[in-house]
Amino acid sequence: MSQSAVMETRSRYGKRHRLDKPELLAPAGNLEKLKFAVHYGADAVYIGGQQYGLRSNADNFSFEEMREGVEFAAKYGAKVFVATNIYAHQEDLDGIADYLRELEKAGIAAIIAADPAIVEVAMKVAPKLEVHLSTQQSTMNWQAVQFWKEEGLPRVVLARETTMDEIREMKQKVDIELEVFIHGAMCSSVSGRCVLSNHFTDRDSNRGGCCQSCRWKYDLHADETSVMEPGQNLFTMGSKDLCMIQHIPDLIDAGVDSFKIEGRMKSIHYVASVVNAYRQAIDAYMDNPEKYELRQEWVDEIGKAANRPLNTGFFYTVPGAEEHIYEAEEKPAPYDFAAIVTDYDEATGTATVQQRSPFRPGMEVEFIGPGGRHFKQLVGELTDEAGEPLTVARHPLQRIRLAVDQPVRPFDLMRKKIG
Repeated sequence: MSQSAVMETRSRYGKRHRLDKPELLAPAGNLEKLKFAVHYGADAVYIGGQQYGLRSNADNFSFEEMREGVEFAAKYGAKVFVATNIYAHQEDLDGIADYLRELEKAGIAAIIAADPAIVEVAMKVAPKLEVHLSTQQSTMNWQAVQFWKEEGLPRVVLARETTMDEIREMKQKVDIELEVFIHGAMCSSVSGRCVLSNHFTDRDSNRGGCCQSCRWKYDLHADETSVMEPGQNLFTMGSKDLCMIQHIPDLIDAGVDSFKIEGRMKSIHYVASVVNAYRQAIDAYMDNPEKYELRQEWVDEIGKAANRPLNTGFFYTVPGAEEHIYEAEEKPAPYDFAAIVTDYDEATGTATVQQRSPFRPGMEVEFIGPGGRHFKQLVGELTDEAGEPLTVARHPLQRIRLAVDQPVRPFDLMRKKIG
């Protein structure tokens, strides 16, 4: 990047300091998920456009949807970032300048970029867009962080393999914002730099086509002969998921500026539940660090949405063989997303919900809302919007009325226990 471009960027951003309160940054695979992430407490969300991102299988956003998402987030004081984090081949760069200008016009606060070419183009053609360095750059030392600061970037998203001690050293030596993954899937390769997908399926992991081949089930062969025992489970190479809900004080004390949750392909239930738990934990610590205590209900809330075993990744130690999933994964998430509350009639104590998976009278369900609101009840009589009785809610997106034991609000979720 030219010296003039660096100086222009420095003057644009000025001196950066640690945020007063860590930002909670949530994934949003589509517009609906964005709204739930923000409503449940995200300070910012990261999304993908229809080009230049690493999640080509997510729904992703049109420019019109981006503008609507930015407008919705602004009502809650939240920001929207866009992942433009591919490693570009020459043909990938066609149209990048126009694309970045459109992001700026849509009100996007920042892009997350890995390729230096995209970084430089963004600084030249879209001066209102902040450029955050993607985790795909595998930044794991303070000298590399210093380099990107001198290039004019206000924030670096660290590699998932960075340790807590390394984060502390970075914050002590470089005045820059650090964004760190604190929850979600880990990669069996270093920060997503994988070519298995390319070889197996001709889908480039670093251009948005990862087929998650590490999660496939494999037989083990030697000299073209299987060495698996009869009846032995096929194995995977997948790692356990990251979860730092029990270590919020360490992350804050280390100086992490943005707590990032992985999962643009995850469900509304997952995003809302995980954001809800971390929002409460962060707020509780910031309100009174000396008397902060981890609440089991936050841990339980994450457990109701998680579907893989959890660990603390590389923060405290290098994960060994026991931190990977080699056999059939443990039980799926114990709760299933059943419905979204769209309306509540206080006079009759009746909620209108939009069905997302089947439920019926007599089934135990749980309602949850932002801030940790939740209660359980048995489903009573069901009717459709015309008042006709139903024996089961089986049609996706159908609006259904039912009596609720406590007041609920739009955007509250209803979930059912599995098994």
